[in-house]
Amino acid sequence: MKNLMIAVILISGILPAATAEQEALITTLEQSLIAPCCWSGTVYDHGHTQMEKEIRQYVENGKTRQEIMDIYVAQYGERILASPKASGFNLMAWFAPILIALAGIAVFANYLRAPKKATVKSTPGQQQENVPHDDQIERELKQLD
Repeated sequence: MKNLMIAVILISGILPAATAEQEALITTLEQSLIAPCCWSGTVYDHGHTQMEKEIRQYVENGKTRQEIMDIYVAQYGERILASPKASGFNLMAWFAPILIALAGIAVFANYLRAPKKATVKSTPGQQQENVPHDDQIERELKQLD
């Protein structure tokens, strides 16, 4: 749907025709930046926003991907990025899921390797053997009678 709209706009002559490289760069940038209107999705997902027009204008003026990203990071901070930079504390966003998954696998593997204890189910009326302090309990019960 979005590609159809772009084609209609290009054919109508409202926007100057961009090369295939520029269109690819525009799409990449739109997918790399979070829409600041609601901070819930990328610019690409939101559709016709002012930010899309700005990105298109920057690309057509010859700015590189990094220059455009730097403009938006300077304006909104790193929260505008769809995926955090892999540096400093942001490394946790990249490595924490992996570490948690490995820890879960280790716990599960340890659970599977642990020897199973045989549980003896007793029915009411059956006396269990090896009850700690059984003799003392018996003596105290006799004293109560």
